[in-house]
Amino acid sequence: MKPTIVTAALPYANGPVHIGHLAGAYLPSDIYVRFLRMMNEDVVFICGSDEHGVPITLRARKEGITPQQVVDKYHSIIKKSFADIGISFDIYHRTSEKIHYETAADFFKVIYDKGIFTVAESEQYYDEEANTFLADRYITGTCPNCGNTNAYGDQCEKCGKSLSPDDLINPHSQLSGKPPIKRKTKHWYLPLDKIQGEWLDTWIRSHEGDWKNNVFGQCKSWLDQGLQPRAVTRDLDWGVPVPLPEAKGKVLYVWFDAPIGYISATKALFVERNDPEGWKKYWQNKDARLLHFIGKDNIVFHCIIFPAMLKAHGDFILPENVPSNEFLNLEGDKISTSRNWAVWLHEYLEEFPNKQDVLRYVLCATAPENKDNDFTWKDFQARNNNELVAILGNFINRTLVLTQKYYEGKTPSMHELNAEDKLCIQAMKAIPSKIKENILGYRFRDALFELMNLARTGNKYLADNEPWKIQATDPKRVETILAVSLEIAAALANCMQPFLPFSSEKLLKMLNLKASKWDDFHGKMLFKPGHQLGEASLLFDKIEDEAIEFQINKLNASKAANVAAAPVAQAHAAKPSTSFDDFSKMDIRVGTILTAERVPKTDKLMKLTIDTGIDQRTVVSGIAEHYKPENIIGQQVTILVNLEPRKIKGIESQGMILMAENANGELAFVSPVKSMENGAGVK
Repeated sequence: MKPTIVTAALPYANGPVHIGHLAGAYLPSDIYVRFLRMMNEDVVFICGSDEHGVPITLRARKEGITPQQVVDKYHSIIKKSFADIGISFDIYHRTSEKIHYETAADFFKVIYDKGIFTVAESEQYYDEEANTFLADRYITGTCPNCGNTNAYGDQCEKCGKSLSPDDLINPHSQLSGKPPIKRKTKHWYLPLDKIQGEWLDTWIRSHEGDWKNNVFGQCKSWLDQGLQPRAVTRDLDWGVPVPLPEAKGKVLYVWFDAPIGYISATKALFVERNDPEGWKKYWQNKDARLLHFIGKDNIVFHCIIFPAMLKAHGDFILPENVPSNEFLNLEGDKISTSRNWAVWLHEYLEEFPNKQDVLRYVLCATAPENKDNDFTWKDFQARNNNELVAILGNFINRTLVLTQKYYEGKTPSMHELNAEDKLCIQAMKAIPSKIKENILGYRFRDALFELMNLARTGNKYLADNEPWKIQATDPKRVETILAVSLEIAAALANCMQPFLPFSSEKLLKMLNLKASKWDDFHGKMLFKPGHQLGEASLLFDKIEDEAIEFQINKLNASKAANVAAAPVAQAHAAKPSTSFDDFSKMDIRVGTILTAERVPKTDKLMKLTIDTGIDQRTVVSGIAEHYKPENIIGQQVTILVNLEPRKIKGIESQGMILMAENANGELAFVSPVKSMENGAGVK
């Protein structure tokens, strides 16, 4: 039983949490930890609010309050939401606490004293009117990719392209609205390029096969590109001050101080437990296990940067695994906090009282474990009504109601078992092992599926045997059927604990049983004849159409508000008139893309081989940001075949494919509405 520390990504305290957060990191980690506790494992579950960084200061400006008031407000909302949905942290801490400031500063100083950091001076944007250097998110301008005039200095939220402030056209400060200037500033850097060569590359590649493919693949991509030094300090007035006399006015970069929050939170936990040195058993013990549960946007920080920090410090263990999930979309669109396209957890808990486990069930059943997945309200309703109510709830209700009706709520005796009885009992004994195997392999969807398989087995067993029809003619057989069903119900109640803790507790109360540790119920019969059951009630109830329509209308209202607030895109102005004779000189034909590949060291260019019906030719086209090469093989296009050849990036392009472009810069192929032979002319 190795001491295990499980962390869940620290959410930014600049807004509430939504179902994407829950599905990505917090529900999987809670299921895992609850299971370890059932296994009597030594585990601590750590999380807290990330309360520094630019998103906090931006929210403070937007709401007209201080950064501290922002984090106080949202820390409280987030903490309560997690508790209400049943996320069982041992501590939910915050990075604005004194113990975190001390821990983060000490962590920096240890690495600094070892001479690991490098120091460099660079030019960064500075707002003369506000008298401050500008973080990337404090700079807005026109996106060079799509023309969005409100792109941030780190990303354009309209087209999704990653940017640097230098990429922006006409940049200006969000603080003063004025164009910023460049000014020199000094910062300390973690030399990831050197660390990669020394050990990091080998360490990460050693995890191929035991880390999830999506996690290892992203890490490999970063390594293959080659890591670069990364600044650990920043010119801001909100954060952990850099503990150096020559660094006045600088704070630790939030990406550096936030993961240290796991350590400071663990320290705070053991201070609460009157064991101030107890945290070391989990962080500084070579026999301990460290596991990070995160979303895919945090993979680089938890698999590359934080391990590099831990190793540089020298006193801490490295993560054994980082079981990251992909993203959860909402009704076919990306969840966006800025567009209010989200299901906020605190609002769900208010609008669906006592239905915490319904959301836990649906998010686990549709978890984006290996690829992005989609949450829809109709699917939410269907899974509740057709699975939780019609299968699991129906089986439990029938079993308990019949036991109450026939035996005054006391468990009957189990008599001679037939083949069907034995198969049910065999499944009841086998499924917990399958659940265990899947949970320990971070396959929570599969584990939940096995749980529901047991419920399906019980439901079918009752439906096939119809004890209500044979009570008068074969009472002993009915006793056996209900005794077997009650054992399945008890197994379900215990297997449900990691996934559906509220429903598990409710069912255990109905069965008049105490929660069992995993090995105490696995493969065992839990009832003796005459055991008095508790009062039966519905475990789940139907969700009606009106409740779902209300939620869909809320989202539609958000969409309408976004459309109303968005600037109206203007179509490109018409070009000057041309003659019919000039137009008729163009030889435009239908062709088919045979091969496609990106042009190296470019963002936009793709090299295509096109069958024009008269030949096969190479065309270089600027569509790489809009299409993946593998997705356009076989695509029919229209191509100008008599365009004079031109060399682009050293490749001779022999024509031009026709694309439609809207005012937002989105491209689409101009192609025939039905399949045409290659070489067909466009008239």
